[in-house]
Amino acid sequence: MTQTDGAVPAATAPAAGERDGGNGAVQVASARVALFFITAVAGGCYAWGIAHAPLEPFYEAAVHSMASSWHNFFYGAFDPAGTVTIDKLPGAFWVQAVFVRIFGFHTWAIVLPQVIEGMLTVLVLYRAVNRLIGSGAALIAAFVLAISPATIALNRGNIADSAMILFLVLAADAVSAAIVTGEQRRWVYAGIWVGLAFQAKMIEAWVILPAFALAYLIGGPNSIGRKLRQVLVGGLVVVAVSLVWMTVVTLVPSTDRPYVDGSTNDSVYQQVFVYNGFGRVGEETPDQTLAGKGVIPSSILGSSAGWSRLFTGDFGREAGWLLPASLAIGIGGLFTRRRSYFVLWAGWLVTLVVVFSVSEQINAGYTAALSPAIAAIVGAGAQMSWVARKRLKSTAERLGLTAAAIVVTAGTIGYGVWLVRGPDASSPEWVWSLAMSAGIVAIVVLVVTALVPKNTVLALCALAVGLASVLVMPASGSGLFVADDRSSSDVPFETAAAARTWHALLVAAPKELASIVPRFEALQQHAPYLMAVYTSAVASEFANAADGKEVFPIGGFTGSIPEPTVAQVQQDVRQGKFHFVLAFGAHDPRIAWIAAHCRSFGGGAYLCTPSDA
Repeated sequence: MTQTDGAVPAATAPAAGERDGGNGAVQVASARVALFFITAVAGGCYAWGIAHAPLEPFYEAAVHSMASSWHNFFYGAFDPAGTVTIDKLPGAFWVQAVFVRIFGFHTWAIVLPQVIEGMLTVLVLYRAVNRLIGSGAALIAAFVLAISPATIALNRGNIADSAMILFLVLAADAVSAAIVTGEQRRWVYAGIWVGLAFQAKMIEAWVILPAFALAYLIGGPNSIGRKLRQVLVGGLVVVAVSLVWMTVVTLVPSTDRPYVDGSTNDSVYQQVFVYNGFGRVGEETPDQTLAGKGVIPSSILGSSAGWSRLFTGDFGREAGWLLPASLAIGIGGLFTRRRSYFVLWAGWLVTLVVVFSVSEQINAGYTAALSPAIAAIVGAGAQMSWVARKRLKSTAERLGLTAAAIVVTAGTIGYGVWLVRGPDASSPEWVWSLAMSAGIVAIVVLVVTALVPKNTVLALCALAVGLASVLVMPASGSGLFVADDRSSSDVPFETAAAARTWHALLVAAPKELASIVPRFEALQQHAPYLMAVYTSAVASEFANAADGKEVFPIGGFTGSIPEPTVAQVQQDVRQGKFHFVLAFGAHDPRIAWIAAHCRSFGGGAYLCTPSDA
């Protein structure tokens, strides 16, 4: 990790001794060793037990399909027959599908890309923070990110956010380099990375662009006119990279590709900007639709939209531990010489906090996108406090800094204790007892340090104990999480009832389905499709249990899209493409036609023959 060449502008250049705490306290070689250790710990946490990690079944089935043919791969087809796509852009799942094609269809082959992406994110975050603040802050940021429960949970699963976060951190690194060098190419790189992040998670990747632009406009070394032109070029690159695949798919005749799930008119633009975009604010989400149809339990939907959502319950225990502290530090950092740095990372954090708070429904795994910004802010705050203690001359100034540190430390610990002792949490008593004990020690050491300001060893101990005290609970949650072989669907310190719900959905149900697949195969009667099922969400469970066989999905992920039509269902039955149908009592014209023409077994199960059409 080397410092980027180029003159550092005066507005952003660290003062003498500021980069690494002064007097060479953190040398390059030792920093690299520490970074290697942190990354190795992160990789171990992400990869431990991934061979039997419970996966999100919808994406698991889609990756199986995408790995079966290059046609399905390119379009992100949900089913092997390529009748409908997944309801997201396929960017992140392309990586998983490539790994499956190379290594075969194994759980670890699907999760391994997220493990690698998570480790790379730790490394890139170190470089981005080191470039503007110094290696001390960068090491702290890398460590905070590596042990974050939200990050560990995310990278042990198979959802798309790991790839998006890596690309966005790469973009933030490029913007940091632009702040240092003022080079146009850095904004081109940033645009490419944000465009790739868009391919992974759509417009969520765009929402932090204002923070990137504002950070450069404040801290970049060029004239304001030139900086505006550079930002504009970067924005054009973002748009080009983001929309290229969507445009290509749009130009392909609909008869030559799968129907675009999430749209009512076979439009990938509607899928991205309505179904997965602005429609998530104030309208029913796909998961809420499925819960309303009884496909998934409503208990897994999480809390409703609101400004307290990220600070309480599952979301708080996933990513909220350091969120209040990082918001306070980030706001304070806007009034320092490092304001462009804090505009970048605090802007990232605040923007996503607002988006996640107003969105109708989010999953706990989404909150991992907050972790890089939280880590970067905490790391910078710790190092700048270290530097400030050496500059302050009077006892009153030192006591003021110490008081601020005590407030942040005590507040963070108290908030964490409140999280783990809530009625919807289950945690060992030693977790919060250890955190409180460490906090008391940290406060005592901080006070002593303020009274003995010239003792560097004592000050270093205060910094180390203070950080340890606020990280005890999230680190403990991560450790217990990994030890119990939890995955992205789980939350640290969740109750036994919540754990049983996810276990029933992701572990018990697939095993039960796998045991009865032979019955479905007997009903298949040489038809090309194993069965037809209402909604892709339910079809994915059967497809996974049947080792990737074609389970014809009716209505896409939520059952709401017009694919297939009633006429297409009738034609498929006439041609004998499938015989057995599971509809689960859905009120849908296609299911109504099946109920009227096919033999009913009760409970939404039907047997169709060509003569029925």
